[in-house]
Amino acid sequence: MKKFAIAAMAALAIAGSTAAYAQHRPWFNQHTRINPEDRAAFTDARIAGIKAGLKLTPDQEKLWPPVEAAVRDFAKLRIDRANARMTAQRDDTRDAQKPEDPVARLRERADNMATSAAAMKRIADAADPLYKTLDDGQKRRLAVLTRGGGGWRHHESMRGMDGDRGGRDQGRGDRL
Repeated sequence: MKKFAIAAMAALAIAGSTAAYAQHRPWFNQHTRINPEDRAAFTDARIAGIKAGLKLTPDQEKLWPPVEAAVRDFAKLRIDRANARMTAQRDDTRDAQKPEDPVARLRERADNMATSAAAMKRIADAADPLYKTLDDGQKRRLAVLTRGGGGWRHHESMRGMDGDRGGRDQGRGDRL
């Protein structure tokens, strides 16, 4: 009888945990649309987190404002594109008979890439003096805070904000 009771309780525990797990819904997933206010808040938090994690010295603090301004300009560019894409998707559902023009899309993508390249060069130019003053620990933290191998990369959750469709043609170097 005791074995039966233990087995029954184990079966209930397993069944209960499986049902609870099946009902679990994460608060955020890849299919969630992020509104413009949230994008701006996440950008502010990301930049503040990187700065805090670097633990800049007073001399390095003086080199931070141009870096932050360049990163914010790049983030604004990407946020504006994402917002325009969201608006266009809503309009596309209303105007589903609009013909697709692959040449126009190619030109638009090339223009977006050129604009992104110029913004990334501004970040590199602004970050270079600061990066040269970072010690090994700060460089290591920067690599972790920016999700990979060093440099000013963009957080994974912001992927797709620069006009690409589903991650196509996305280079790793265009992130904060």
